[in-house]
Amino acid sequence: MKREDMVPIVKTKEWATIKGESSWRIFRIMSEFVEGFDTMNKIGPCVSVYGSARTKPDHKYYKMGVELAKLLVEKGYGVITGGGPGIMEAANKGAQAAGGKSVGLNIDLPHEQSHNPYIDQDKLLNHRYFFVRKVMFVKYGQAFVFLPGGFGTLDELFECLTLIQTKKIERVPIVLIGSEFWNGMKEWLKQVVLDSESNINPADLDLMPITDDLQKTVDYIDAYYNKDARLQPNF
Repeated sequence: MKREDMVPIVKTKEWATIKGESSWRIFRIMSEFVEGFDTMNKIGPCVSVYGSARTKPDHKYYKMGVELAKLLVEKGYGVITGGGPGIMEAANKGAQAAGGKSVGLNIDLPHEQSHNPYIDQDKLLNHRYFFVRKVMFVKYGQAFVFLPGGFGTLDELFECLTLIQTKKIERVPIVLIGSEFWNGMKEWLKQVVLDSESNINPADLDLMPITDDLQKTVDYIDAYYNKDARLQPNF
């Protein structure tokens, strides 16, 4: 078989249509950024809370998400989540119950539920693009708190760590809640990524303390801003 027979042939007219659609997509992306910036700029200091969409209301981590959000609100912070069920719902629920700002950055996914009912209606953003949603999480979160989750949560954690490690954003508090869940990962990072392969620096592991104490988490975030930094968007 000749090489040219192995490559799918796209007619010139069809290819032009594809390129045209790609160009118009830029405007959809821009509109998501404009709507997001316009909404989020008015909200004030918030903490981004991440975690699994699959966690049920009777699970201990769901209950911790509710309580964490209440404690954050008591300190004057709003709460930003991905707007879905599970840990995201828990944090929005806790924030709303405590009378605080409850922000949801919903993402359109096939076969997924819509946003949870505990988001302030004027603080709900619906995203088509993951990367736009991630910008909103990072730009407007004064701290990043991670409860247990799956691929999405891990993706967001390592993106936040990378942005801080490479100084693309200012260092802000990152806290991992759930020692039973996170300790193994951090030990692997130490033994393999750091000690065996030397792919990170020892100080990089200090970017993500692990705890089960919700009050200490909130106090850690609050102390950071009382002592070392001022509240502002991250870039």
